[in-house]
Amino acid sequence: MSVNNNSPVVQFYNEKTVFITGATGFMGKVLVEKLLRSTNVAKLLLLIRPKKGVQTEQRLKTLLSSAVFDRVREIDPALLEKVDSVTGDITEESLGIDDESERILIDSVNVVFHCAATVRFDEDLTKSVAMNVEAVLAILALAKKMTNLEALVDVSTAYCNCDLKNIDEEIYPPPGNPRGVVDACKWMDSDKLNSPEMTKIMIGNRPNTYTFTKALAENVLLTEGKGLPIVIIRPSIVTASWKEPFPGWVDNFNGPTGVMAGAGKGIMRTMYCKRSCVADMVPVDVCINLTCVLGWRIATQPSTSIPVYNCTSGGINPITWGEVEIWGLEVLIRNPYEGVFWYPGGSYKENWYLNRFFQLLFHYGPAHAVDLICRLVGRKPFLVKISEMMQKSTKALEPFTSNSWSWSNSNVIKLEKELTKEDRDVFGFDIKHLDWKEYLEIYVQGIRKFLFKEDPSTIPTSKRNLVLLYWLHLITQGLFVLLIMYLLSKLFF
Repeated sequence: MSVNNNSPVVQFYNEKTVFITGATGFMGKVLVEKLLRSTNVAKLLLLIRPKKGVQTEQRLKTLLSSAVFDRVREIDPALLEKVDSVTGDITEESLGIDDESERILIDSVNVVFHCAATVRFDEDLTKSVAMNVEAVLAILALAKKMTNLEALVDVSTAYCNCDLKNIDEEIYPPPGNPRGVVDACKWMDSDKLNSPEMTKIMIGNRPNTYTFTKALAENVLLTEGKGLPIVIIRPSIVTASWKEPFPGWVDNFNGPTGVMAGAGKGIMRTMYCKRSCVADMVPVDVCINLTCVLGWRIATQPSTSIPVYNCTSGGINPITWGEVEIWGLEVLIRNPYEGVFWYPGGSYKENWYLNRFFQLLFHYGPAHAVDLICRLVGRKPFLVKISEMMQKSTKALEPFTSNSWSWSNSNVIKLEKELTKEDRDVFGFDIKHLDWKEYLEIYVQGIRKFLFKEDPSTIPTSKRNLVLLYWLHLITQGLFVLLIMYLLSKLFF
């Protein structure tokens, strides 16, 4: 394989053995693909748990057969043979790794990327603590045994200190005692602890269990990771890829992806959002490029403290939610999805109660009507379930669509300036030149291709269908206005 051997970062990863947790997740897949395609790593060891009766080996085969690795297969299919699985589970003691696998990790691993976490905002507290805090303790315990460890990169979140408005690249005091919270989750009744009332008491001024446990995890790294080559990356809202492995690549409906998917299908008509607030999005390939560079950086320039890098866009190249609303709708009209339920439209609501009213009117109401018709004609109802999932998702997003934060990026900016031209070519993470209008076009096309599996050749047909829906939308609005006028005339005249 031909790689850029003039790149110091590429040279660093030459013949390295890398251990990755969370490799089956969104960021993890892109990280594995990037290391395979752009470096000469010796081995990638992925922590994978058996799931729903599917063994680890089969899950690895499924992972490597996914479209994200198509470019790797084009270059050299043999590169995928560098990837091996380690059976384990981040929620189990010692990561659930058997003695033989642990010995291999201890003797061979040079770089650790800890990407595994639950990113669900509404996750039960006990599960969030197990996956986001206890797992970090287990990773540190394992790392301390590794005889050839050069770097440990932890993927945190820019929102772990969202109780502050101005967030520097440093580890802040935790919102509780991490060990105490872990112990409480073990001896207290989980049903009581996961109740909304008790969870609210535990997480305090954090909006959800995700941000709370991520803040605890950073403190664990600080207090328990002394002497280890640790570095922290804090991405904000991670979205579809900008360039790599393919423009617009995305594999989940989380965050803005679900919003644009729902809006494009005509299902989402309203969302609580402050238009002036910054939509701090960062493409996944930008995050992964920085993540790879940080492994090299901490290994070649050790630090007595834990360096933190805020991987955010708002302070460098901001876009507001209002701009996402306007530009996103334009893109959805130019790149319509197949099977659209209604003409894309609606708007953000800056008043929570008004948004709730429109949800009942345009989300729950039509969903129940459609499902009733489905039952009457003997078909399986589906829209209420989709609508409820959509409402749950947008509600979890509300703290982030109705607030803005200011993150310092001095460490990121300084690091980018220190890179060689070769490193920038391979691992560029400068987001200054990202054109958000162009990116939203890439994003919507990626949702269409990679999530909905819709061929670009169907766009002309989808556009014709959209024209029909547009006129139907106008006729419906006209009839509604006439109905209101008729009712008013009957009431007052």
